[in-house]
Amino acid sequence: MNWEVIFTPDGLAMYGEGILTTLGLLFSSLAIGAVLALIFALALTGPSVLLQRIVGAYTFVIRGTPLLIQVYLIYYGLAQLEWIQARWDTIWPWTHFKEPFFCALLAFSLNTAGYTAEMLAGSIRETHAGEIEAAQSFGMSRVQIMLRVILPSAMRRTLPAYSNEVVMMLQSTSLASAVPGLLDVTAAASRIYSDFYLPFEAYLAAAAIYLVATFCLIGFFRLAERHFLGYLGPRKG
Repeated sequence: MNWEVIFTPDGLAMYGEGILTTLGLLFSSLAIGAVLALIFALALTGPSVLLQRIVGAYTFVIRGTPLLIQVYLIYYGLAQLEWIQARWDTIWPWTHFKEPFFCALLAFSLNTAGYTAEMLAGSIRETHAGEIEAAQSFGMSRVQIMLRVILPSAMRRTLPAYSNEVVMMLQSTSLASAVPGLLDVTAAASRIYSDFYLPFEAYLAAAAIYLVATFCLIGFFRLAERHFLGYLGPRKG
């Protein structure tokens, strides 16, 4: 094996740029997706049947189609429409559709929002009736109960499942390499492979980067679960 190519200044710089792109996609899509997921979860558990069906249809489509197809539909489909291309030099927000990073970010954000919304909605529905009754006994309104009791409790209970979603999103960012002009970790490995024909070295280096990032994320969520969900564990005598 020829590892010297990986550790040359150019090779390290390429992987460094890929890491920044991957982490930027991951954290940006998680932040946007979390806001959308909260709105969707409230719609799924709200009193409006119409909103429930609309959002339910959205989450069904998102969870029922591959993420790679969603990326293709946005970059090769939506962004290539003549109506959008005629406006992407002057009119916001269509100006962003000519940027590969934005197209990948949009696809990842919509995807994680669909999965997270269903997880959060499930936790909201499973909120113990006693918590709600206790809040009502204090004279809280419906909005206050949702903001002070139901949502905080649901978010804490969603944390273990959400940690899996975050790890899956980290690994799914490798699909950004399918977007031309976007250099993530996988795209950096593919470029080294095509330039030097070193498939094992290039992709093993990429796998090591994803493995380290996954380990860090799992460690972070373990600490978060211990802090926020420690009261659910068995008490020490």
